[in-house]
Amino acid sequence: MLPNTGKLAGCTVFITGASRGIGKAIALKAAKDGANIVIAAKTTQTHPKLPGTIYTAAEEIEAAGGRALPCVVDVRDEQQINSAVEKAVEKFGGIDILVNNASAISLTNTLETPTKRVDLMMSVNTRGTYLTSKACIPYLRKSKIAHILNLSPPLNLNPMWFKQHCAYTIAKYGMSMCVLGMAEEFRGEIAVNALWPKTAIHTAAMDMLGGSGIESQCRKVEIIADAAYSIFRKPKSFTGNFIIDENILKEEGIKNFDIYAVKPGQPLLPDFFLDEYPDVGIKKMESHGPVPEIKEEKLRPQPKPQRSGPVEETFRIVKDSLSDDVVKATQAIYQFELSGEDGGTWFLDLKNKSGNVGYGEPSDRADVVMSMSTDDFVKMFSGKLKPTMAFMSGKLKIKGNMALAIKLEKLMNQMNSRL
Repeated sequence: MLPNTGKLAGCTVFITGASRGIGKAIALKAAKDGANIVIAAKTTQTHPKLPGTIYTAAEEIEAAGGRALPCVVDVRDEQQINSAVEKAVEKFGGIDILVNNASAISLTNTLETPTKRVDLMMSVNTRGTYLTSKACIPYLRKSKIAHILNLSPPLNLNPMWFKQHCAYTIAKYGMSMCVLGMAEEFRGEIAVNALWPKTAIHTAAMDMLGGSGIESQCRKVEIIADAAYSIFRKPKSFTGNFIIDENILKEEGIKNFDIYAVKPGQPLLPDFFLDEYPDVGIKKMESHGPVPEIKEEKLRPQPKPQRSGPVEETFRIVKDSLSDDVVKATQAIYQFELSGEDGGTWFLDLKNKSGNVGYGEPSDRADVVMSMSTDDFVKMFSGKLKPTMAFMSGKLKIKGNMALAIKLEKLMNQMNSRL
């Protein structure tokens, strides 16, 4: 892991959402240098599913060598933000670093996202980041270090990151747009950057999203803490960057990333908003460049299924298992590129009407494309091959949305009794 250098000794770091998870990990890393940490978070009482409060975090920070100031802050409340900033300045004399970590998430599509959930994500992610930055900037301007770090992704206009959870993507990209704007507005005064993980990070939120066993495919929060610490050591001229944790740590000389894995040697889930497979068919937005023109590819007419064999039989059983509820819950189109006997291109449409399967390309663009042998395909749908581990190990190749691939696996587990 990245060693501490003591550079943050005496510095004041204001962190939203620092009572647990990534926020607390960044706080503890800075505390080892002897930094002052302002814990700006909501949790004052222990939650049955989300361990940690601003007070237990303060105890850990002081045990690690730092000074802590726990402040009750809901970033939706401007008065609470301003009050915490005033307390921080009164106690520590100023603010040197701001980490906008607080975030709300709902991976639901447009019709299934309640308005109050939309408001929550917009208010916490985008508005909260903006207001907290606004409150801290007058003091950051006076600091020799002067960093704002938003835990937000690179701005990627690939439509697949919008279609399944449009509201969340907009809210999260709002944090990233704050980086673009503020980096230029305060260039030479404050370094403003974004940090995002290359792989899924194991937190309480990830446990709720991914379910039991997801931690084996995640990295620890310490990788984000080390990456953030690397950024804080850089000069104010290092600004306007969208940084991936693994990339900056490689620049620091880190070679063994197994030390950050929850279970070393296990395949890892790539995080949202990163196109691991650039040939998906949609261009990415270039940094500071124009918005790309997105052209719809012409799809070949879908031929009627005229095949026989184990693959066709498997698809027949799958089709018999489809229902309106399954389609509504999944909302994705899967394309299978199968090699071997009875192979070719097949599709499973769990998005339109009551669902459909068949031979050939789907009528709409696929959300996930999986390449495998026909034998592995049949094994996968019969429960004899666990797809998550198989495609993460390279046995099965996937292009597209990893979350939707996992969704398919859960659906197959329900179907296996019939296959």
